[in-house]
Amino acid sequence: MFTVKQINEAHEKVKSGADFPLYIQEIKAFGVVGFETWVNDSHTNYWGKNNFETSSEPVYDALLIEDECTPSIFAEDLKAHQAGKTDYYQFCKDCAKSGIEKWIVSLEDMTCIYFDKKGNQILVETIPS
Repeated sequence: MFTVKQINEAHEKVKSGADFPLYIQEIKAFGVVGFETWVNDSHTNYWGKNNFETSSEPVYDALLIEDECTPSIFAEDLKAHQAGKTDYYQFCKDCAKSGIEKWIVSLEDMTCIYFDKKGNQILVETIPS
């Protein structure tokens, strides 16, 4: 199966949201079928075939996630990130200020779903191949 080290090495190539689709293809080739990233510290739970699971350590000190979600601001920040205007850490800070608690990526469905602290789905995106 895959390791967090392999995933981290692939993630190091990501400079902005514009690089995300290539990252997804690379980790999919490792056998990753999905993952859940928590905005507060960017620790991630990864899932593979045959119920394989592994988790990463926190990436940065904990961010405060706003209680109220502002989907319109989040959508603007996401668009800027995907256009390469922000790095990963800035995107996470933007998510926190917009009330986004986590995202779940399915590499089988090729979707990324963003959730608020109440567990509501805020945005479902199709990941470009």
